[in-house]
Amino acid sequence: MATVDRWLLPDGIEEVLPPEAARIETARRRVLDLFQRWGYELVITPHVEFLESLLTGSGQDLDLRTFKVTDPLSGRQMGLRADITPQVARVDAHTLRREGPSRLCYAGSVLHAKPQALATSRSPIQLGAELYGDGSASSDIEVISLMLEMLELADVPDVHMDLGHVGIYRGLARAAGLMGETEQRLFDALQRKAMDEIECLTAALEPTLAGMLRALARLCGGREALDEAQAALAEAPAEVRQALQTLIRIADQLAARYPKMPLYFDLGELRGYHYHTGVVFAVFVPGVGQSIAQGGRYDDIGADFGRARPATGFSTDLKTLVSLGNADLSTPVSGIWAPHSDDPALWQVICRLRRDGERVVQALDGQAADAAAELGCDRQLLAKDNSWIVAPLAS
Repeated sequence: MATVDRWLLPDGIEEVLPPEAARIETARRRVLDLFQRWGYELVITPHVEFLESLLTGSGQDLDLRTFKVTDPLSGRQMGLRADITPQVARVDAHTLRREGPSRLCYAGSVLHAKPQALATSRSPIQLGAELYGDGSASSDIEVISLMLEMLELADVPDVHMDLGHVGIYRGLARAAGLMGETEQRLFDALQRKAMDEIECLTAALEPTLAGMLRALARLCGGREALDEAQAALAEAPAEVRQALQTLIRIADQLAARYPKMPLYFDLGELRGYHYHTGVVFAVFVPGVGQSIAQGGRYDDIGADFGRARPATGFSTDLKTLVSLGNADLSTPVSGIWAPHSDDPALWQVICRLRRDGERVVQALDGQAADAAAELGCDRQLLAKDNSWIVAPLAS
């Protein structure tokens, strides 16, 4: 490899330099403080673990995004985490084993073997919150509200949110006896709103169920879409009508809490269908082709760890949050320049200033004082009357 090539990074892998790194760290601290004020406890999960645990409850997409390696100690296959959510589910189900609701949050780097979309990072900083042990709509409302508060803290403008419920399609498909390839083809057609294909795939079904499945593709829009859904699904199985009522309750609560937030509903949008079990949501901003924060309900994710628990949560990429937000994340850089000296008295002064929260940069042997300004120092330590004093940096 040529010398110049040694400095190249793989596509989608980037380093974060100052001062952007400082802005990201400031945002991380502020968001985690917000989560803490809501009662969410921080957990830190490993970057690598056995593949069976890492992919629990996930779909094929996560499997394809996961880098896989062989553990030289056990000979078992391991994965570099591409999503922290399954790890947090393991912590709740197997490690903490609390009986009541558990609120957990996290922030850490993940690695994707393949980018989620063109020109996106393969090394995002995933940040999120999860609520385990409660299956009511109150939990969904809480995590969605927390997500919106996080976006407000970052001052992300022009936010709008999409809401759906995978239980509606899942209940109709189950009642119609759809399974295997047929269900997958109908699922794909609904995502593309391919009306002709949907018509063809439901032609042999019981007419009432066929009509309701076809209606899903057009049940989208503002709050009026939910009213239309109530009429279109009036004869649906009880589990479908219950899922719709849950979505309506969540929508009404969010509209009351955030009256200026544009809400869009799409009952044919089945984002995370193979992973989620209930309400699903995603936040979008103009000019960005994919969601900037997303989540939903994924009950029983802990079953593979020996303890099925209701669960709901959301995640975002911290770097994306910082790039889109208008919050002031700048960290004023100031400091005190100390000359190079072996004087013990100078060292004691430097230590005292640092303990008091000051930033002190001491010159290295032979380093000139004119480097002070370049390093962000606006003051200096000067010897005066057998002591060291802080004085303005000479211009």
